[in-house]
Amino acid sequence: MKWHEITISTTEEAIEMISNFLHEMDADGVSIEESGTLNKERDTSLGQWYEHPLNDIPEGHAVIKGYFSELDSDVDALMTMLTARIDELREFDIEPGEYTITKAMVDEEDWANAWKQYFKPIRVSERLTIKPTWEEYTPSPGERIIELDPGMAFGTGTHPTTALCLRALESVIKGDEEIIDVGTGSGILAIGAMLLGARRVLALDLDPISVTSATENIRLNNLQGDIQVYLSDLLGVLNSEQKLNVTVPVDVVVANILAEIILLFIDDVYAALKPGGTYIASGIWKNKEDAVEQGLEAAGFTIIDRQYDQDWIAFVAKKPE
Repeated sequence: MKWHEITISTTEEAIEMISNFLHEMDADGVSIEESGTLNKERDTSLGQWYEHPLNDIPEGHAVIKGYFSELDSDVDALMTMLTARIDELREFDIEPGEYTITKAMVDEEDWANAWKQYFKPIRVSERLTIKPTWEEYTPSPGERIIELDPGMAFGTGTHPTTALCLRALESVIKGDEEIIDVGTGSGILAIGAMLLGARRVLALDLDPISVTSATENIRLNNLQGDIQVYLSDLLGVLNSEQKLNVTVPVDVVVANILAEIILLFIDDVYAALKPGGTYIASGIWKNKEDAVEQGLEAAGFTIIDRQYDQDWIAFVAKKPE
């Protein structure tokens, strides 16, 4: 079987929105490759080992590829639709740069499995290592392993926003917390939270593909009894009659989503947290830092930490006692 490959060369700032566009257009697969050249240093602080050379994508740019069935897709119509949506990003203060969109035809084997050779075990924090299910790996004493097969869902731990959240969770979780993970994607943050000592996690996502992927990854890590996955638009499920595995208000809310969405439901997060509870918010590009800071403080949060990775930021904020 052959597939249409649509390639978008754009800015790192626009990655999440364009990737989301491709999923909404029913892409059968999406790949993201960020810059690996110029002044970008590879983090080896935790003993990371890199088997592949840096790429030649300019600093601050990225290449996103979406794959669509040859039989079911009108590739020219898809490209026209995608161009219109990318152009609209500037209205939301997201700059895609002088982007390009190209198309090609590829064999199924070229994209369905080839990406796996680049996804190796990666140590993302002092205690957490992410291991793809197809790789062999022997952990060191005290090292906790997240088994992951992300499929089409966002979250392998290689993106700075995911790594920032996992490190923030490691600094926040002391043991026995109830946590809500908003926009769970592959389920990686929910799994990491449990391995760090949380009591229970409610994992939410509005994308059915992510719900399926997270459910499978939770099963791979034998955490079905501890993590509950729901299809939910942000915290909407909290207002339903669904039986949840956590008691609201909870100890921690973590959200690795776009800054615009973080600003949209800050008050809902505040209400969902216990007094003294913690909100970890990531997915924030550098040009949104001030807006998110102001939004958190206006909602009543106290910012206790912020962490940076490349041009991405994660806030750790407290609800007053």
